[in-house]
Amino acid sequence: MEELLLEFQTKIARVSLEIQRYLVHQIDLNNRLISIKGARGAGKTTILLQVAKLHLPLQSTLYISLDHIYFYDNKLYDLAKQFVLYGGTHLLLDEVHKYQNWSRELKLIYDNFPELNVIFTSSSMLEIYKSESDLSRRAVTYYLKELSFREFISFETNTVYPTYSMATILEQHNAITTTLLEDIKPLPLFEKYLRIGAYPYYKENENLYNQKLLNTINLLIEIDINAVENLTYDTLVRLKKLLITIASSAPFTPNITKLSEKVGVSRNTLIQCIKILERAGLINELYKDTSGIGVLTKPEKIYLNNSNLMYALAKDNTNIGNVRETFFLNQFKGLHEVNLSEVADFIIDKTYTFEIGGKNKGKKQIQNTENAYIAKDNIEIGIGNIIPVWLFGFMY
Repeated sequence: MEELLLEFQTKIARVSLEIQRYLVHQIDLNNRLISIKGARGAGKTTILLQVAKLHLPLQSTLYISLDHIYFYDNKLYDLAKQFVLYGGTHLLLDEVHKYQNWSRELKLIYDNFPELNVIFTSSSMLEIYKSESDLSRRAVTYYLKELSFREFISFETNTVYPTYSMATILEQHNAITTTLLEDIKPLPLFEKYLRIGAYPYYKENENLYNQKLLNTINLLIEIDINAVENLTYDTLVRLKKLLITIASSAPFTPNITKLSEKVGVSRNTLIQCIKILERAGLINELYKDTSGIGVLTKPEKIYLNNSNLMYALAKDNTNIGNVRETFFLNQFKGLHEVNLSEVADFIIDKTYTFEIGGKNKGKKQIQNTENAYIAKDNIEIGIGNIIPVWLFGFMY
């Protein structure tokens, strides 16, 4: 136990508070069991350590990753029991999906040690309500998205800018951009973000970012997905093949019959594979109407989850129009309901219609539509219902 506490103190000393992800100050620490899900590389470990450094009593807090060699010979439950005897109040557990009996032992910890607060991170794949012990009634879950454009600017400039709700952006975008333009030149920053700005580790080496992103995708499929789904090697290979197929033409309307033939799986298996890739944070499914969608309903359109994945996987086949749409969808996903629009690109919360385009995009498609807007690329400031697309990167 002493060695684990010393390791934690070393990690805490090294973690920086200079740049903090949006989730750090949103977590309600009054809950006894908190789950933080997110894609590999999104910064979940840093979130745990920053939360500890900012908000928790370090003398009674312990962080440990569940793939630590300690667990070769020890059980998680026994660690929690001993930690409570040491006076521990907050146990931070990283990568719980890498520990075989995580859900059963977390349930026992929650039930038997009411004085202990637990925060755990997991792959975005993990569905706690489907776990062996169903923790959904006990755990409060937060999802950590990739870097927003606003957060990327903070990484680049060491300046923290405020977030704005969609409603505020729609009503006050001209005033907001006027203020922001006093400090930043958004267009070159936005171009860089679209290529390499979705994951915090881009700062480690920008030149090797795409290679590291490809390695991350590989680990996500071979380790994270497999740890949760327990798939065969052949299925994992087909998942990779499906992802490459999607990347080469995303966003696209899938022909399930042709796609299943190309990947080499049945229709139902293919749709299940698409669902797995979405839960893994690699793609986004989109529908015109989300009511009545079943587990085997094919998506009407498939996007890669973010533009960085497009540049890493599709390389020279990346289309800038598709990149803009992918960015817009990524920034809204999880914050608002997003559907395909009948007349334009997207409809948000079944109310606001958006057409995404370049600098010369006209209003023809939305001229007879209420609550309709054009999100334009390559403009610094908008007017009326024309809004710079980059500004929607300030919502979180």
